[in-house]
Amino acid sequence: MKIHEYQAKAILGEFGVSVPRGGVALTPAQARQLAEELGGKVVLKAQVHAGGRGRAGGIKTAESPDQAEHLAGEMLGKRLVTHQTSAEGVPVGSVLVEEAIEGGRELYVGITVDGAAAMPVVMASEAGGVEIEEVAAQSPEKILRAYIDPVTGFQPFHGRRLAYGLNLEAGQIRPASTLMANLYRVFREKDCSLAEINPLVVCPDGRLVGLDAKLNFDDNALSRHPEIAELRDLTQEEPSESQAAEFGSSYIKFDGDIGCLVNGAGLAMATMDMIKLMGAQPANFLDVGGGATSEAVANAIRIILSDPKVRAVLINVFGGILRCDIVARGIVEATSQVEVRVPLVVRMRGTNLEEGQRILAESGLGVILAANLREAAQKAVAAARPNA
Repeated sequence: MKIHEYQAKAILGEFGVSVPRGGVALTPAQARQLAEELGGKVVLKAQVHAGGRGRAGGIKTAESPDQAEHLAGEMLGKRLVTHQTSAEGVPVGSVLVEEAIEGGRELYVGITVDGAAAMPVVMASEAGGVEIEEVAAQSPEKILRAYIDPVTGFQPFHGRRLAYGLNLEAGQIRPASTLMANLYRVFREKDCSLAEINPLVVCPDGRLVGLDAKLNFDDNALSRHPEIAELRDLTQEEPSESQAAEFGSSYIKFDGDIGCLVNGAGLAMATMDMIKLMGAQPANFLDVGGGATSEAVANAIRIILSDPKVRAVLINVFGGILRCDIVARGIVEATSQVEVRVPLVVRMRGTNLEEGQRILAESGLGVILAANLREAAQKAVAAARPNA
């Protein structure tokens, strides 16, 4: 789960990480008031769940409260398009108004989980202010790493080694190490999947201030953090993804035209790979999970069909806990509620296969059956491009 920058900075502040003074504005008038309280010159940041705001016009400096009100009016209620959003962009419902910090060097500090090492990794770089993905691709040698044993946790020597690697002055080594330790506390105690400060600015007076911050959280841990779950902003999420989550399904929308419904993340990845191997692009990732009901399957199909780009749907199910007859009933239920204008290709194997096939045969839906994944992908792509 993602939260806004102003929410992330509030959490970091609670853990002793220095961030600029500021507040969130929902109206231009509130932006003006905040600018007056902060001394006039402020920075306004559109609050969206996407990076690349500065290049897209989502971060602007106001020299006065009047200008802050004007710029907030230009941002609020609009949709911001960045390289991390769709072509439609995401809505700007709030603006962070902060004091303008006189900056110097821009550094990067972030923590995530390294799946290969099976432990958290703290990353630091002198190439702050740039997307860390760009640094990793173009100058990987600029990224310093410290792997943290979850048992012993972040130790002072981790911070010192990273701070010296950032070429900080002697008097900044201890504050930098403390800042990294506090960031790791946030990461651990709040069950983050990502805790990032970019840029971490070295001010002329030597202070280290987090000008931008990002915190992402493990969805599976939100039951332990109701205070974090309350920060969720559904306006920043794809509506279909939120709807799928209500039924226990995992859905991610892509730009292809072959809809996918699968039970199991690994099988979903294999299905998408096979679609690409057949020369097409998947329209989505959709895993209904092992314990889905026919209602959940029907909801998943409705979500897929709500995408106007979808020209065929491939349903690939291995019937274990989720039986084939439940999937078949879900297909029939969905088609009774939504008009199906695209071909449905179904490949099912496993528990109650014969019953599932009987239900589909008696439904009169004209479902295209396939014996294996390759055949299913071929039929789905062919059905989507009948004149190719």
